[in-house]
Amino acid sequence: MNESDFNNGLLEFLAGSPTPFHAVKQLKQLLTAEGFEQLAEHSSWSLKPGGRYFVVRNGSSIVAIRTGSVHPADEGLRLIGTHTDSPCLKIKPAPEIRRQGFLQLGVEIYGGVLLSPWFDRDLSLAGKVTCRMENKEINSVLIDFRRPVATVPSLAIHLNRDVHKNRTINPQKEVVLLVSSGDGDRRSFRQLLLDQIQHEHANIPVAEVLDYEISCYDVQPPAVIGLNDDFIAASRLDNLLSCYAACRSIIDASGDTPAVMVCNDHEEVGSLSASGAQGPFLRSTLERLCGTGETMDRAMDSSVLLSVDNAHAVHPNYEDKHDPQHRPCLNGGPVIKYNANQRYATNSETAALFRNLCQTLDIPVQQIAMRNDMACGSTIGPITAAELGVATVDIGSPQLAMHSVRELTGRNDPALLYRALKGFLDQTSLWR
Repeated sequence: MNESDFNNGLLEFLAGSPTPFHAVKQLKQLLTAEGFEQLAEHSSWSLKPGGRYFVVRNGSSIVAIRTGSVHPADEGLRLIGTHTDSPCLKIKPAPEIRRQGFLQLGVEIYGGVLLSPWFDRDLSLAGKVTCRMENKEINSVLIDFRRPVATVPSLAIHLNRDVHKNRTINPQKEVVLLVSSGDGDRRSFRQLLLDQIQHEHANIPVAEVLDYEISCYDVQPPAVIGLNDDFIAASRLDNLLSCYAACRSIIDASGDTPAVMVCNDHEEVGSLSASGAQGPFLRSTLERLCGTGETMDRAMDSSVLLSVDNAHAVHPNYEDKHDPQHRPCLNGGPVIKYNANQRYATNSETAALFRNLCQTLDIPVQQIAMRNDMACGSTIGPITAAELGVATVDIGSPQLAMHSVRELTGRNDPALLYRALKGFLDQTSLWR
């Protein structure tokens, strides 16, 4: 797949994935179109050699499997791990606030949100709504308003002359959605959701909205930007870029060694959930593929995990925020992440394996280690490595404005990452 085609597919995927639920829905569609069969966790599985399968948990996490022709205990697995969630604003359970003639909605801050870019944006709402149907059953549906229905207005500078001097943002008081003139719309938020369901899914007999998981998102579409089209600007590049690259790689790979892709939810809030990396989803799936006990241990000892999550590129206005010898650049290729305190799971062997792979494929590779006087983030890499005992390397595409409402990566970087991931799955041995 050439770079242009890959980027077009990525932009379409980003535009259609305002929430983890929508991202997994799209991943399911991509996999199904290429012959992957959906499995149910509550059913018995009969995995066949050369088979292609996937399984979903909570509608927000997904594992895809290529069984290959050999047992994982003999050859190991090629594992690629990513996450589907991004920092955002989520609607509270009782969100309605009516004051000064306006209807506002209260939000919770999900993950490490960079708050200031959310002001004065055209925002929409999307997510999962759980309903009581007319036949008394309880089911969930996905909705997406698609159009701008909310904003968070800034306070005019005339009323806050010191705004540029050490500004702080109170998320409870200042980050509140403005959605309408309250006197003109007296509907509850649940009624608004019911109306939207009836608009999007007229054939679904919904009687009542019981609960919901609704997120805000910026309606500005993803775009290739720059004087020479050097960059991709979009929401949720962290980490849907990695999800798309991982999905395309497991679809397109020609290798015959067993391969697994996992896209977990809740990484941005610590991964401790039934569908997060600290939960049992991946292990329980792998045990159905590999077996338990000694068989599972043998498979993991011969396996390698690429933990794929975007990396901090050097910012030209803040270059001193990087260690001078570790300044990844946009359009410079995948980044290997290092941390001596195990915030990343990379070690010398796994880093060498990935470097060797990139050299073989003629893919440039970069590296990052944080300054000693700055805290380091983390990924699903150390969590999954500890849970499975699998050799792991943390890598990712370089980006700017991480955790902003709109992020930036290099135009060349997504396709370079895809080539590396596909090459990892294509190799005739685990190169260990």
